[in-house]
Amino acid sequence: MKDRRERSFRAARAALPFATLALLFFVPEIAGGGSIVYSTCVTIAIFAVMAYGADAILSYLGEVSLGHTIFWAGGGYAAALLSTRLAWDGWLTALAAVVVGVSLAAILGLATLRTREFVFSLVTYAAAIVAFEIVFNWQFLGGSDGVVGIPLLTLTSPVGDFTGGSNEELWPVAYALLALSILFIHRFRRSRLGQEALMAQMNPDLAMGLGVNIQKVRLMVFVLSAVPTALAGWLYAFQRAYVGPDMFEAYFLVFMLTAIILPGRRVLFGPVLGTAIVIVQQTFFSIGGDGDKIILGTLLVLVLIVWPSGLIGAFRFALRRLHR
Repeated sequence: MKDRRERSFRAARAALPFATLALLFFVPEIAGGGSIVYSTCVTIAIFAVMAYGADAILSYLGEVSLGHTIFWAGGGYAAALLSTRLAWDGWLTALAAVVVGVSLAAILGLATLRTREFVFSLVTYAAAIVAFEIVFNWQFLGGSDGVVGIPLLTLTSPVGDFTGGSNEELWPVAYALLALSILFIHRFRRSRLGQEALMAQMNPDLAMGLGVNIQKVRLMVFVLSAVPTALAGWLYAFQRAYVGPDMFEAYFLVFMLTAIILPGRRVLFGPVLGTAIVIVQQTFFSIGGDGDKIILGTLLVLVLIVWPSGLIGAFRFALRRLHR
């Protein structure tokens, strides 16, 4: 009887992430619908996907990548340029965004293969600055004006064509992208690569003793982390019908880190929770653009100093104290 209860509990616990993921689709309706609700939900989904890429580096390699805005902007520019100049549809631009993101990650990953911690962060940040200057001054990419007039997102299928003309229409696409990213991270956490990455972070000597090629693992994780971030940039370009050098701003970098660290690292739905907290504050309780950025930065600093394990860690600590 006890074994049966334990099996039932394990089965329910295994199914909980999928049930939660399914319920997320109905959040806009539960929140009352309306344009501002759908706009907020789409933005939360996009920014959470953006953060999931950086989460793979921070949570499983223990490194702080300050260059993930390169992949974010790369996906956005791929969507903008190919949709405006070659009239590519959503599927082709999404594929191009992945190819661009993976290619840039492979180049940057190889360049930082032997770097660690502070040097790794510094090199990735320098790469982001160089990428910004190239985009800002290269007229082929729109220069300082960026790329405007991005058409509506169009996805063709045998049963009909989909066109995302509003945030309400974009929500199913944003949700699908978020769901795929969560399932991707869920699978990665349980994969051999994810376990080796975590082992390489926790005990590099033991990992090498067990035959783990740490450099290969680091490069593979770094390249894979670019995929969700680039796809987030792809959808962001269609949502606002514009991309520009502002996608390299430190705001997006700080946002990624806050969305990961605020709820706590290695929490499956952590980036969604962290993103939702920040976006809801900026949408419904905003004190102005600069004020919101100050709140975002302050929040990141406070969590790092006061409770590094994040909100989920604090909640678990409180539960343990109550249990005792």
